[in-house]
Amino acid sequence: MNFKDLGISESIVNVLSKNGISTPTPIQKESINIVKNGCDIIAQAQTGTGKTLAFLLPLFENISIDNNNIQGLILTPTRELAIQITEEAMKLKEGKDINILAAYGGKDIGAQLNKLKRNIHLVIATPGRLIDHIMRGTINLKNLKTVVFDEADEMLFMGFKNDIETIMKDVPKKSQVLCFSATMDSAVKKLAYRYMNDPSVISIKSKEVTLDNIIQEVVETTDRNKQDALCKCLDKDNPFLSIIFCRTKVRVDKLEQDLARRGYNCAKIHSDVKQSKRERIMKSFRNADIQYLIATDVAARGIDVTGVTHIYNYDIPETVESYIHRIGRCGRAGEKGYTCLFIDPKNKSMLEEIENTIKFNIPKRQLID
Repeated sequence: MNFKDLGISESIVNVLSKNGISTPTPIQKESINIVKNGCDIIAQAQTGTGKTLAFLLPLFENISIDNNNIQGLILTPTRELAIQITEEAMKLKEGKDINILAAYGGKDIGAQLNKLKRNIHLVIATPGRLIDHIMRGTINLKNLKTVVFDEADEMLFMGFKNDIETIMKDVPKKSQVLCFSATMDSAVKKLAYRYMNDPSVISIKSKEVTLDNIIQEVVETTDRNKQDALCKCLDKDNPFLSIIFCRTKVRVDKLEQDLARRGYNCAKIHSDVKQSKRERIMKSFRNADIQYLIATDVAARGIDVTGVTHIYNYDIPETVESYIHRIGRCGRAGEKGYTCLFIDPKNKSMLEEIENTIKFNIPKRQLID
């Protein structure tokens, strides 16, 4: 099956082809026709499965450029994810010239207001900034056809439930609602069903898309010796591009300071880093000017950078889903990836939970001086 079979127009198929995309992923095969036909959808799929195009492609097909109203709205939990989706959408503009507005905090609202004076067809936004525009009367959703919740589980986890309720009051009742989420717990289902009409439910298992190409290892250490253990791994592996995950912003700050002092080419990203600086760091990382990105889970959620070869879990994640999210950022598009998880004795039960869920005993890595 190809994109033409899914009803994607030739001009957009050509853009995809130019960007090296010729075969739909499982989530795209399952979703695109359903979305094109105007039905509601609840889709469970990990980052890295092609879910952004699973909603962007049918949105582009369904938006009428002769209609000068906002017809599509994509809500994301983080600015980074909003930027990433906007970049994907801007590539597709070559196939169909749709006017797009990215609305997120930390970006000059004046520039957004100026852009809104033109006819906008598609808005990609974080909840807080969208509400700001709704309150100012600068964004009108009364002609909206489709609303997308991307990373719905993360939006709930980050406390956006009330914001979503506020936004949905301005969304026409007959609008199509699409909910994409990495996990499908009861809170996500409750949110989805509240605004949906007889939705189709799609679930793409993470195993087939995120773990097959990834070598996983564990390093047993103590918190005191963890940094030295990490540096031994970095020196031996010398990855092309790597993300190092820490549990908290304080841990990210300390590790970045210590690694920089040791001479590693690194930068940090978390919610306290100014938006303009985060964008500069992400651009440098994408261009491979920075080798190591040190991040919290929330800041890195949805980041999809081509060429990430290694993931180091400096701190063990709090959930199995977070572990799968983290390691799924390498080993993309058929490439091999490598991940290393650092654990101390108190992490043993979480490691067992991870291994039981992914049905794989992660081998130990021995560090030799």
